[in-house]
Amino acid sequence: MKSEDSMKDRVVLVTGANGGLGASVTRAFLDAGAIVVGSSRKIEQSEFISGNFTAMRADISNAEGARKLIADILSKFGKLDVLAHTVGGFAGGSTITETDDATFLGMFGVNLYATFYLLRAAIPALRKSGNGRIIAIGSRAAVDPGPKVGAYSASKAAMVSLIKTVALENQNSGLTANAILPGTIDTAENRKYMPNADFWTWVQPGSVASLMLWLASEDGKDVNGSAIPVYGGS
Repeated sequence: MKSEDSMKDRVVLVTGANGGLGASVTRAFLDAGAIVVGSSRKIEQSEFISGNFTAMRADISNAEGARKLIADILSKFGKLDVLAHTVGGFAGGSTITETDDATFLGMFGVNLYATFYLLRAAIPALRKSGNGRIIAIGSRAAVDPGPKVGAYSASKAAMVSLIKTVALENQNSGLTANAILPGTIDTAENRKYMPNADFWTWVQPGSVASLMLWLASEDGKDVNGSAIPVYGGS
């Protein structure tokens, strides 16, 4: 699994590829020999120095953007084997009665609707792979919600339900779909917004990336429809 060619010839789409977690995921798949398409609204080819990396700007918040991204991948590489979906957003600080429409709809837009659009576009290609993989980043809050994060928790819970449904609908095709539920991930952005937190209890991006890589590998073929907790030291 750790060999440098464990993902050789596999075409992997990493969404949010230059984000705090996405960058670690992108590097993990490149190190394993995969052909990686890194997508984000703003991403440059120069951000990852590898002949196996291709940057593709995309806006998956709408159906057409998601469809075009998958079509562009298939046009360039002829196939798609793995979807590593790290895109997501967070908003908190308000009770349910204080949460405005824009915040609630925004959380569902980035965490659920974007996932739906991407899955709908990508699943046919992933089925053709014969051993396709979908790994999406959920959140501990999806199953363990706290106060004042209702919109975020609900959107992530719905996303996990969507992934489990995909797993059931495609279980005889060789395609697996799983979600990872991390606690707070130790990224520069999270440190900026929570400077007084105990960083040592947070989840390391590399740990999540390694798990995504394992789920995408042949070794992970028997794991399907799971929501895997990765809570760190909290």
